[in-house]
Amino acid sequence: MSQPRIGILTISDRASQGLYEDKGGPAVEASLRAILATPFQVLRRCVPDEAPVIEAVLAGLCDHDGCCLVVTTGGTGPALRDVTPEATEAVCDRLLPGFGELMRMESLKQVPTAILSRQTAGLRGRSLIVNLPGKPSAIDLCLKAVFPAIPYCLDLIGAARLDTDPAICRAFRPVGP
Repeated sequence: MSQPRIGILTISDRASQGLYEDKGGPAVEASLRAILATPFQVLRRCVPDEAPVIEAVLAGLCDHDGCCLVVTTGGTGPALRDVTPEATEAVCDRLLPGFGELMRMESLKQVPTAILSRQTAGLRGRSLIVNLPGKPSAIDLCLKAVFPAIPYCLDLIGAARLDTDPAICRAFRPVGP
């Protein structure tokens, strides 16, 4: 049986042009490797802050590459070029606003500017897309906040099974019928 695929998409004008080192993508991967006990394959992409490009890559990671989970980093703030949430909403069948609500709530414990974040999450077929901020420390905080719900969400949509390392993050799955 092949390993589940997880897409990591960095949205950054400068990183996509090679003018800035992508720190978000590696931070997402490091957090996932710490959280997950299930071996998985990573498909990494880096694109500019352009909604049509983001939409095309998200759709490709879900539909063509078969990623059960796609995690984005960057483009979730209030700046005019920050269009990740709009691109995510455009490609999703259904939105899961609780992800963004929880990430903002956790981030507010650290910084008052967390209210400026516009992260969201949604479903595209049998894929879950989750938007994270671009700052590495915020990535780990937000991913650990929402990850307890991710494995069960994937179960519910018929995606690949992901198990967590309970010492790092205890996933919730209901017990019984």
